[in-house]
Amino acid sequence: MAYEVRRDFRGYGANPPDPRWPKGARLAVNFVMNYEEGSEPSIQDGEGHSEWGLTESGGQQGRGRDLAAEGMFEYGSRVGFWRLMRLFQERGLPMTVFGCALALERNPEAAAAIRESGFDLCCHGWRWVKHWELSEEEEREHIRRAVESLQKTVGNRPLGWYCRYGPSVNTRRLVAEEGGFLYDSDSYADELPWWLTVEGKPHLVVPYSLTHNDGKFNGHVGTGDAWFSFVRDGFDMLREEGAKAPKMMSIGLHMRLIGHPARARGLAKLLDYIQQFDDVWVTRRIDIVRHWMATHPYPGRGLNE
Repeated sequence: MAYEVRRDFRGYGANPPDPRWPKGARLAVNFVMNYEEGSEPSIQDGEGHSEWGLTESGGQQGRGRDLAAEGMFEYGSRVGFWRLMRLFQERGLPMTVFGCALALERNPEAAAAIRESGFDLCCHGWRWVKHWELSEEEEREHIRRAVESLQKTVGNRPLGWYCRYGPSVNTRRLVAEEGGFLYDSDSYADELPWWLTVEGKPHLVVPYSLTHNDGKFNGHVGTGDAWFSFVRDGFDMLREEGAKAPKMMSIGLHMRLIGHPARARGLAKLLDYIQQFDDVWVTRRIDIVRHWMATHPYPGRGLNE
């Protein structure tokens, strides 16, 4: 039977599986840096307007070139990227990079830094565009080009996939069709991974979060302290629940947002806070994937089948 997107309102229900995280951790925490700068809709790439999403710009979407917004994207790759890399590397903490392929082509120095860091890479598309606006053939070509590009810039093919905001109805099937991905993160529906069957094959979904995310700086929180407090509360709640029902927590970061100094201070406080706890597993996304595959292998059918 051909794979179709179906809604699932039940999930694991009242009895989620014990993920059995390494060393009995109550919580697995995965920090994600989204590398999008240079792949967004732009005049140079044919969209006819500048992108202003997740920036300080009030936006002139659809009204031509917005040089202020362009500069804010450039800040992310010129400055914010290096600040975030330093914050994690100084503390010896791992993270995952959601990388847009064209963006990394346009900054070989950043691509080399990611390659040498030991951080894992999840493909964030060929470009930072809305996949639900692409035709099936266009989307298939975007996936192909992204894999080919990242193999060259970062040195190995991506094993995970994540769209901008949300996938199309074709995305998961096309990702499975490509054949080299171990998982996708195109869902916000849970706090644990789950298995699906896509085109007759096992497919793992590792959910992401737009809640524990620095996108909150766009109109929801105004200071680094406010963001720190918000995400810390989520961490504390999940860790407390983890005494009986361990979960995972994704924390999303954008170089052009939290890469600015006042906001980065809030991130630094969060990293130092989390490092106090020896019952928390701060890890890369690929490590969660491999652990889940080994500990909770594909059961022969997907969760919602």
